[in-house]
Amino acid sequence: MHSFWIIFKQAFMTKARTKSFIITTLVVVAAFFLLANISNIIAVFDGDETEENVLHVLEEAPGLVPDLQAQLEALDSGIQVVPTYLTEEELQESIAEGTIDDYLVLTQNEQLSARYVSESANEMGSGSEIEIAVQAIHTALTAESLGLDDNQVGQLFMPVEFERQAISESSKSQEELSQARGLVYVLIMLIYVAVIYYPNMIAMEVATEKSSRVMEILISSVSPVKHMFAKIAGIGSLGILQMMIFGLAGYFAIKTAGTDLTEGFFSVMGFSEVKISTFLFAILFFLLGYFLYAVLAALLGSLVSRTEDVQQLMLPMMVLIIIASLIAFSGISIPEARYVTISSFIPFFAPLVMFLRVGMLDLPLWEPLLSIAIMLVTIGILGWFGARVYRGGVLMYGSSQSLKDIRKAIRLGNSK
Repeated sequence: MHSFWIIFKQAFMTKARTKSFIITTLVVVAAFFLLANISNIIAVFDGDETEENVLHVLEEAPGLVPDLQAQLEALDSGIQVVPTYLTEEELQESIAEGTIDDYLVLTQNEQLSARYVSESANEMGSGSEIEIAVQAIHTALTAESLGLDDNQVGQLFMPVEFERQAISESSKSQEELSQARGLVYVLIMLIYVAVIYYPNMIAMEVATEKSSRVMEILISSVSPVKHMFAKIAGIGSLGILQMMIFGLAGYFAIKTAGTDLTEGFFSVMGFSEVKISTFLFAILFFLLGYFLYAVLAALLGSLVSRTEDVQQLMLPMMVLIIIASLIAFSGISIPEARYVTISSFIPFFAPLVMFLRVGMLDLPLWEPLLSIAIMLVTIGILGWFGARVYRGGVLMYGSSQSLKDIRKAIRLGNSK
Protein backbone atom coordinates (compact mmCIF):
# COMPACT_ATOMS: atom_id res chain seq x y z
CA MET A 1 0.00 0.00 0.00
CA HIS A 2 2.96 2.27 0.62
CA SER A 3 3.95 2.07 -3.05
CA PHE A 4 0.37 2.97 -4.06
CA TRP A 5 0.51 6.24 -2.11
CA ILE A 6 3.95 7.06 -3.51
CA ILE A 7 2.62 6.80 -7.08
CA PHE A 8 -0.58 8.61 -6.05
CA LYS A 9 1.45 11.51 -4.66
CA GLN A 10 3.77 11.55 -7.67
CA ALA A 11 0.83 11.69 -10.13
CA PHE A 12 -0.90 14.39 -8.09
CA MET A 13 2.13 16.63 -7.53
CA THR A 14 3.61 16.26 -11.02
CA LYS A 15 0.46 17.52 -12.72
CA ALA A 16 -0.32 20.12 -10.03
CA ARG A 17 3.06 21.77 -10.63
CA THR A 18 2.77 21.98 -14.42
CA LYS A 19 2.48 25.43 -15.94
CA SER A 20 -0.60 24.43 -17.95
CA PHE A 21 -2.51 23.38 -14.82
CA ILE A 22 -1.54 26.50 -12.85
CA ILE A 23 -2.27 28.89 -15.74
CA THR A 24 -5.61 27.21 -16.53
CA THR A 25 -6.68 27.41 -12.88
CA LEU A 26 -5.68 31.07 -12.55
CA VAL A 27 -7.34 32.05 -15.84
CA VAL A 28 -10.65 30.38 -14.89
CA VAL A 29 -10.61 31.92 -11.39
CA ALA A 30 -9.86 35.35 -12.89
CA ALA A 31 -12.69 34.85 -15.39
CA PHE A 32 -15.14 34.15 -12.52
CA PHE A 33 -14.19 37.39 -10.76
CA LEU A 34 -14.32 39.30 -14.05
CA LEU A 35 -17.79 38.02 -14.95
CA ALA A 36 -19.13 38.60 -11.43
CA ASN A 37 -17.86 42.19 -11.41
CA ILE A 38 -18.50 43.01 -15.07
CA SER A 39 -21.29 45.49 -14.24
CA ASN A 40 -19.03 47.29 -11.74
CA ILE A 41 -16.19 47.41 -14.29
CA ILE A 42 -18.49 48.83 -16.96
CA ALA A 43 -19.74 51.42 -14.46
CA VAL A 44 -16.14 52.53 -13.80
CA PHE A 45 -15.45 53.09 -17.50
CA ASP A 46 -18.81 54.77 -18.00
CA GLY A 47 -18.31 56.98 -14.96
CA ASP A 48 -17.58 60.06 -17.03
CA GLU A 49 -20.70 59.63 -19.16
CA THR A 50 -23.11 60.83 -16.52
CA GLU A 51 -24.80 63.54 -18.58
CA GLU A 52 -28.48 63.12 -19.26
CA ASN A 53 -29.49 61.24 -22.40
CA VAL A 54 -31.09 63.89 -24.60
CA LEU A 55 -33.33 63.04 -27.56
CA HIS A 56 -33.85 65.87 -30.06
CA VAL A 57 -37.30 65.72 -31.65
CA LEU A 58 -38.15 67.29 -34.98
CA GLU A 59 -41.93 67.75 -34.87
CA GLU A 60 -43.86 67.82 -38.11
CA ALA A 61 -46.90 67.15 -35.93
CA PRO A 62 -46.80 69.72 -33.08
CA GLY A 63 -47.91 69.02 -29.54
CA LEU A 64 -46.57 65.46 -29.22
CA VAL A 65 -43.36 66.20 -27.28
CA PRO A 66 -45.04 66.39 -23.83
CA ASP A 67 -46.87 63.11 -24.50
CA LEU A 68 -43.61 61.46 -25.62
CA GLN A 69 -41.80 62.69 -22.51
CA ALA A 70 -44.59 61.36 -20.27
CA GLN A 71 -44.46 57.93 -21.91
CA LEU A 72 -40.65 57.74 -21.59
CA GLU A 73 -40.87 58.71 -17.92
CA ALA A 74 -43.43 55.96 -17.41
CA LEU A 75 -40.90 53.52 -18.89
CA ASP A 76 -38.19 54.91 -16.55
CA SER A 77 -35.89 55.31 -19.56
CA GLY A 78 -33.95 58.36 -18.35
CA ILE A 79 -34.34 60.02 -21.77
CA GLN A 80 -34.98 63.77 -21.85
CA VAL A 81 -37.00 64.89 -24.88
CA VAL A 82 -36.07 68.28 -26.34
CA PRO A 83 -37.87 69.85 -29.34
CA THR A 84 -35.56 71.18 -32.02
CA TYR A 85 -35.99 73.72 -34.78
CA LEU A 86 -32.97 72.62 -36.79
CA THR A 87 -33.36 71.07 -40.20
CA GLU A 88 -32.59 67.39 -40.79
CA GLU A 89 -29.38 68.29 -42.60
CA GLU A 90 -28.22 70.30 -39.60
CA LEU A 91 -29.16 67.51 -37.21
CA GLN A 92 -27.21 64.94 -39.26
CA GLU A 93 -24.20 67.24 -39.30
CA SER A 94 -24.45 67.53 -35.50
CA ILE A 95 -24.45 63.73 -35.19
CA ALA A 96 -21.39 63.49 -37.45
CA GLU A 97 -19.61 66.15 -35.33
CA GLY A 98 -20.54 64.30 -32.12
CA THR A 99 -22.51 67.17 -30.56
CA ILE A 100 -25.69 65.02 -30.42
CA ASP A 101 -26.21 61.27 -30.46
CA ASP A 102 -29.56 60.89 -32.20
CA TYR A 103 -32.82 62.56 -33.12
CA LEU A 104 -36.44 61.61 -33.82
CA VAL A 105 -38.74 62.82 -36.59
CA LEU A 106 -42.47 62.70 -35.77
CA THR A 107 -45.07 63.04 -38.54
CA GLN A 108 -48.85 62.67 -38.42
CA ASN A 109 -50.95 62.35 -41.52
CA GLU A 110 -53.63 59.67 -41.38
CA GLN A 111 -51.68 58.01 -38.59
CA LEU A 112 -48.65 58.75 -36.42
CA SER A 113 -45.25 57.70 -37.78
CA ALA A 114 -41.71 58.17 -36.48
CA ARG A 115 -38.15 57.90 -37.78
CA TYR A 116 -35.25 57.41 -35.38
CA VAL A 117 -31.82 58.50 -36.66
CA SER A 118 -28.44 57.69 -35.07
CA GLU A 119 -24.84 57.49 -36.23
CA SER A 120 -24.62 53.74 -36.82
CA ALA A 121 -26.80 50.62 -36.86
CA ASN A 122 -25.08 49.45 -33.66
CA GLU A 123 -26.86 52.23 -31.78
CA MET A 124 -30.30 51.42 -33.18
CA GLY A 125 -31.06 49.19 -30.19
CA SER A 126 -31.29 52.23 -27.96
CA GLY A 127 -34.41 53.30 -29.88
CA SER A 128 -36.50 50.41 -28.56
CA GLU A 129 -37.86 52.40 -25.60
CA ILE A 130 -38.62 55.31 -27.90
CA GLU A 131 -40.53 52.96 -30.22
CA ILE A 132 -42.62 51.67 -27.29
CA ALA A 133 -43.40 55.25 -26.23
CA VAL A 134 -44.42 56.28 -29.77
CA GLN A 135 -46.59 53.15 -30.06
CA ALA A 136 -48.37 54.11 -26.82
CA ILE A 137 -49.03 57.63 -28.16
CA HIS A 138 -50.33 56.16 -31.44
CA THR A 139 -52.70 53.86 -29.51
CA ALA A 140 -54.00 56.77 -27.44
CA LEU A 141 -54.57 58.92 -30.54
CA THR A 142 -56.34 56.08 -32.38
CA ALA A 143 -58.56 55.36 -29.37
CA GLU A 144 -59.45 59.06 -29.14
CA SER A 145 -60.38 59.22 -32.83
CA LEU A 146 -62.61 56.13 -32.38
CA GLY A 147 -64.25 57.58 -29.30
CA LEU A 148 -62.94 54.89 -26.90
CA ASP A 149 -62.40 55.69 -23.25
CA ASP A 150 -59.43 54.46 -21.15
CA ASN A 151 -61.37 51.50 -19.77
CA GLN A 152 -62.29 50.27 -23.26
CA VAL A 153 -58.70 50.67 -24.46
CA GLY A 154 -57.49 48.69 -21.45
CA GLN A 155 -59.93 45.87 -22.21
CA LEU A 156 -58.90 45.88 -25.86
CA PHE A 157 -55.23 45.35 -25.09
CA MET A 158 -55.68 43.13 -22.04
CA PRO A 159 -53.51 40.00 -22.48
CA VAL A 160 -55.36 36.70 -22.73
CA GLU A 161 -55.07 34.30 -19.80
CA PHE A 162 -53.07 31.39 -21.19
CA GLU A 163 -51.88 28.52 -18.98
CA ARG A 164 -49.61 25.61 -19.82
CA GLN A 165 -50.25 22.28 -18.12
CA ALA A 166 -48.24 19.07 -18.54
CA ILE A 167 -49.84 15.77 -17.53
CA SER A 168 -46.55 13.84 -17.41
CA GLU A 169 -45.62 13.03 -13.82
CA SER A 170 -41.92 13.69 -14.52
CA SER A 171 -42.45 17.06 -16.18
CA LYS A 172 -41.76 20.29 -14.35
CA SER A 173 -43.64 23.54 -14.88
CA GLN A 174 -42.42 25.99 -17.51
CA GLU A 175 -41.14 28.31 -14.78
CA GLU A 176 -39.21 25.48 -13.09
CA LEU A 177 -37.72 24.41 -16.42
CA SER A 178 -36.58 27.96 -17.16
CA GLN A 179 -34.93 28.19 -13.75
CA ALA A 180 -33.19 24.81 -14.07
CA ARG A 181 -32.11 25.09 -17.71
CA GLY A 182 -29.26 27.57 -17.25
CA LEU A 183 -27.76 25.87 -14.20
CA VAL A 184 -27.96 22.41 -15.78
CA TYR A 185 -26.31 23.76 -18.94
CA VAL A 186 -23.37 25.15 -16.95
CA LEU A 187 -22.91 21.96 -14.92
CA ILE A 188 -23.13 19.76 -18.04
CA MET A 189 -20.42 21.90 -19.63
CA LEU A 190 -18.20 21.42 -16.55
CA ILE A 191 -18.71 17.63 -16.55
CA TYR A 192 -18.04 17.53 -20.31
CA VAL A 193 -14.76 19.43 -19.98
CA ALA A 194 -13.72 17.34 -16.96
CA VAL A 195 -14.25 13.95 -18.60
CA ILE A 196 -12.17 15.12 -21.57
CA TYR A 197 -9.40 16.93 -19.72
CA TYR A 198 -8.50 14.62 -16.82
CA PRO A 199 -8.60 11.20 -18.56
CA ASN A 200 -6.54 12.68 -21.39
CA MET A 201 -4.06 13.80 -18.72
CA ILE A 202 -3.75 10.18 -17.52
CA ALA A 203 -3.13 8.83 -21.02
CA MET A 204 -0.43 11.44 -21.65
CA GLU A 205 1.21 10.70 -18.29
CA VAL A 206 1.40 6.95 -19.00
CA ALA A 207 2.73 7.52 -22.53
CA THR A 208 5.33 9.99 -21.23
CA GLU A 209 6.63 7.48 -18.68
CA LYS A 210 6.86 4.80 -21.36
CA SER A 211 8.67 7.07 -23.82
CA SER A 212 11.24 8.03 -21.18
CA ARG A 213 11.70 4.37 -20.09
CA VAL A 214 10.70 5.30 -16.53
CA MET A 215 7.93 2.70 -16.77
CA GLU A 216 10.45 -0.15 -16.85
CA ILE A 217 11.82 0.95 -13.47
CA LEU A 218 8.36 1.48 -11.96
CA ILE A 219 6.86 -1.89 -12.86
CA SER A 220 9.91 -3.70 -11.52
CA SER A 221 8.93 -2.56 -8.02
CA VAL A 222 5.16 -1.95 -8.33
CA SER A 223 2.54 -4.10 -10.03
CA PRO A 224 1.11 -2.52 -13.22
CA VAL A 225 -2.45 -2.76 -11.85
CA LYS A 226 -1.54 -0.87 -8.68
CA HIS A 227 0.31 1.66 -10.83
CA MET A 228 -2.76 2.22 -13.04
CA PHE A 229 -5.23 2.76 -10.19
CA ALA A 230 -2.79 4.99 -8.29
CA LYS A 231 -2.51 7.17 -11.40
CA ILE A 232 -6.28 7.33 -11.77
CA ALA A 233 -6.81 8.17 -8.09
CA GLY A 234 -4.05 10.79 -8.04
CA ILE A 235 -5.21 12.72 -11.08
CA GLY A 236 -8.85 12.28 -10.03
CA SER A 237 -8.04 13.91 -6.67
CA LEU A 238 -6.33 16.72 -8.55
CA GLY A 239 -9.49 17.17 -10.63
CA ILE A 240 -11.67 17.32 -7.50
CA LEU A 241 -9.31 19.90 -5.99
CA GLN A 242 -9.43 22.03 -9.13
CA MET A 243 -13.24 21.88 -9.24
CA MET A 244 -13.37 22.88 -5.57
CA ILE A 245 -11.12 25.86 -6.33
CA PHE A 246 -13.44 26.86 -9.17
CA GLY A 247 -16.51 26.50 -6.95
CA LEU A 248 -15.01 28.56 -4.13
CA ALA A 249 -13.74 31.17 -6.60
CA GLY A 250 -17.23 31.50 -8.11
CA TYR A 251 -18.83 31.79 -4.66
CA PHE A 252 -16.41 34.46 -3.40
CA ALA A 253 -16.56 36.30 -6.74
CA ILE A 254 -20.33 36.62 -6.39
CA LYS A 255 -20.07 37.61 -2.72
CA THR A 256 -17.37 40.25 -3.26
CA ALA A 257 -19.31 41.71 -6.20
CA GLY A 258 -22.36 42.13 -3.95
CA THR A 259 -24.52 40.44 -6.57
CA ASP A 260 -28.05 39.38 -5.69
CA LEU A 261 -28.66 35.81 -6.89
CA THR A 262 -32.39 36.52 -7.23
CA GLU A 263 -31.94 39.22 -9.87
CA GLY A 264 -30.62 39.62 -13.39
CA PHE A 265 -28.35 37.03 -14.99
CA PHE A 266 -28.16 34.74 -11.95
CA SER A 267 -31.94 34.55 -11.68
CA VAL A 268 -32.21 33.64 -15.38
CA MET A 269 -29.52 30.96 -14.99
CA GLY A 270 -31.40 29.39 -12.09
CA PHE A 271 -29.02 30.21 -9.25
CA SER A 272 -31.76 31.85 -7.18
CA GLU A 273 -33.43 28.55 -6.26
CA VAL A 274 -30.67 25.94 -6.34
CA LYS A 275 -31.51 22.46 -5.10
CA ILE A 276 -28.72 20.79 -3.15
CA SER A 277 -29.62 17.50 -4.84
CA THR A 278 -28.70 19.02 -8.22
CA PHE A 279 -25.16 19.76 -7.04
CA LEU A 280 -24.87 16.36 -5.35
CA PHE A 281 -25.84 14.60 -8.57
CA ALA A 282 -23.41 16.83 -10.50
CA ILE A 283 -20.55 15.76 -8.20
CA LEU A 284 -21.59 12.09 -8.36
CA PHE A 285 -21.84 12.00 -12.16
CA PHE A 286 -18.57 13.92 -12.45
CA LEU A 287 -16.80 11.24 -10.38
CA LEU A 288 -18.47 8.33 -12.18
CA GLY A 289 -17.80 9.86 -15.59
CA TYR A 290 -14.20 10.53 -14.65
CA PHE A 291 -13.48 6.98 -13.42
CA LEU A 292 -15.26 5.45 -16.41
CA TYR A 293 -13.25 7.38 -18.97
CA ALA A 294 -10.06 7.41 -16.86
CA VAL A 295 -9.82 3.61 -16.91
CA LEU A 296 -10.41 3.67 -20.65
CA ALA A 297 -7.78 6.40 -21.11
CA ALA A 298 -5.20 4.50 -19.02
CA LEU A 299 -5.88 1.39 -21.08
CA LEU A 300 -5.35 3.28 -24.35
CA GLY A 301 -2.35 5.22 -23.03
CA SER A 302 -0.58 1.98 -22.10
CA LEU A 303 -0.65 0.83 -25.73
CA VAL A 304 1.49 3.67 -27.10
CA SER A 305 5.17 4.41 -26.61
CA ARG A 306 5.16 7.99 -27.88
CA THR A 307 3.06 10.92 -26.74
CA GLU A 308 2.48 11.81 -30.40
CA ASP A 309 0.41 8.64 -30.82
CA VAL A 310 -1.87 9.26 -27.83
CA GLN A 311 -4.44 11.45 -29.57
CA GLN A 312 -4.94 8.96 -32.39
CA LEU A 313 -5.78 6.10 -30.03
CA MET A 314 -7.88 8.42 -27.85
CA LEU A 315 -10.10 9.31 -30.82
CA PRO A 316 -12.76 6.59 -30.15
CA MET A 317 -13.10 7.79 -26.56
CA MET A 318 -13.39 11.41 -27.70
CA VAL A 319 -16.14 10.42 -30.16
CA LEU A 320 -18.13 8.84 -27.30
CA ILE A 321 -17.82 12.00 -25.20
CA ILE A 322 -18.80 14.25 -28.11
CA ILE A 323 -21.87 12.12 -28.89
CA ALA A 324 -22.87 12.25 -25.21
CA SER A 325 -22.50 16.04 -25.18
CA LEU A 326 -24.54 16.46 -28.36
CA ILE A 327 -27.37 14.36 -26.90
CA ALA A 328 -27.22 16.30 -23.61
CA PHE A 329 -27.18 19.78 -25.16
CA SER A 330 -29.93 18.96 -27.65
CA GLY A 331 -31.95 17.36 -24.84
CA ILE A 332 -31.98 20.54 -22.76
CA SER A 333 -34.94 21.80 -24.78
CA ILE A 334 -36.68 18.37 -24.93
CA PRO A 335 -35.52 16.39 -21.87
CA GLU A 336 -38.44 13.92 -22.17
CA ALA A 337 -37.50 12.80 -25.70
CA ARG A 338 -37.21 9.03 -26.14
CA TYR A 339 -33.63 9.14 -27.43
CA VAL A 340 -32.60 11.15 -24.35
CA THR A 341 -34.27 8.62 -22.02
CA ILE A 342 -32.61 5.64 -23.70
CA SER A 343 -29.20 7.34 -23.83
CA SER A 344 -29.32 8.11 -20.11
CA PHE A 345 -28.97 4.37 -19.36
CA ILE A 346 -26.00 3.85 -21.70
CA PRO A 347 -22.96 4.03 -19.37
CA PHE A 348 -20.74 6.09 -21.67
CA PHE A 349 -23.49 8.69 -22.15
CA ALA A 350 -25.05 8.58 -18.67
CA PRO A 351 -22.71 11.08 -16.89
CA LEU A 352 -24.04 13.88 -19.09
CA VAL A 353 -27.47 12.68 -20.22
CA MET A 354 -28.79 11.24 -16.93
CA PHE A 355 -27.63 14.35 -15.11
CA LEU A 356 -29.57 16.40 -17.67
CA ARG A 357 -32.73 14.41 -16.92
CA VAL A 358 -32.20 14.62 -13.15
CA GLY A 359 -31.81 18.41 -13.37
CA MET A 360 -34.66 19.07 -15.80
CA LEU A 361 -37.28 16.49 -14.77
CA ASP A 362 -38.87 15.12 -11.60
CA LEU A 363 -37.70 11.54 -12.05
CA PRO A 364 -38.55 8.61 -9.79
CA LEU A 365 -35.49 7.77 -7.70
CA TRP A 366 -35.03 4.34 -9.28
CA GLU A 367 -34.09 5.80 -12.68
CA PRO A 368 -30.90 7.68 -11.64
CA LEU A 369 -30.06 4.84 -9.21
CA LEU A 370 -30.35 2.29 -12.02
CA SER A 371 -28.16 4.42 -14.28
CA ILE A 372 -25.59 4.79 -11.49
CA ALA A 373 -25.63 1.02 -10.88
CA ILE A 374 -25.07 0.35 -14.59
CA MET A 375 -22.15 2.78 -14.58
CA LEU A 376 -20.61 1.17 -11.48
CA VAL A 377 -20.84 -2.28 -13.08
CA THR A 378 -19.32 -0.90 -16.29
CA ILE A 379 -16.50 0.76 -14.36
CA GLY A 380 -15.84 -2.57 -12.58
CA ILE A 381 -15.75 -4.50 -15.85
CA LEU A 382 -13.58 -1.84 -17.51
CA GLY A 383 -11.30 -1.82 -14.46
CA TRP A 384 -10.85 -5.59 -14.65
CA PHE A 385 -10.35 -5.59 -18.41
CA GLY A 386 -8.23 -2.42 -18.33
CA ALA A 387 -5.95 -3.92 -15.70
CA ARG A 388 -5.31 -6.94 -17.94
CA VAL A 389 -4.53 -4.71 -20.92
CA TYR A 390 -2.47 -2.29 -18.83
CA ARG A 391 -0.38 -5.15 -17.36
CA GLY A 392 0.85 -6.06 -20.83
CA GLY A 393 0.52 -2.66 -22.49
CA VAL A 394 3.13 -0.97 -20.32
CA LEU A 395 5.65 -3.58 -21.53
CA MET A 396 4.95 -2.91 -25.22
CA TYR A 397 7.26 -0.62 -27.12
CA GLY A 398 7.52 0.41 -30.73
CA SER A 399 4.84 1.69 -33.08
CA SER A 400 1.34 1.07 -31.73
CA GLN A 401 -1.47 3.02 -33.33
CA SER A 402 -4.28 0.45 -33.52
CA LEU A 403 -6.85 -0.97 -31.10
CA LYS A 404 -5.85 -4.41 -32.41
CA ASP A 405 -2.84 -4.19 -30.07
CA ILE A 406 -5.21 -4.75 -27.13
CA ARG A 407 -5.15 -8.51 -27.81
CA LYS A 408 -1.35 -8.45 -27.96
CA ALA A 409 -1.20 -6.56 -24.65
CA ILE A 410 -3.49 -9.12 -22.96
CA ARG A 411 -1.36 -12.03 -24.17
CA LEU A 412 1.81 -10.26 -23.00
CA GLY A 413 0.23 -9.53 -19.59
CA ASN A 414 -0.87 -13.15 -19.13
CA SER A 415 2.63 -14.44 -19.92
CA LYS A 416 4.24 -12.05 -17.41
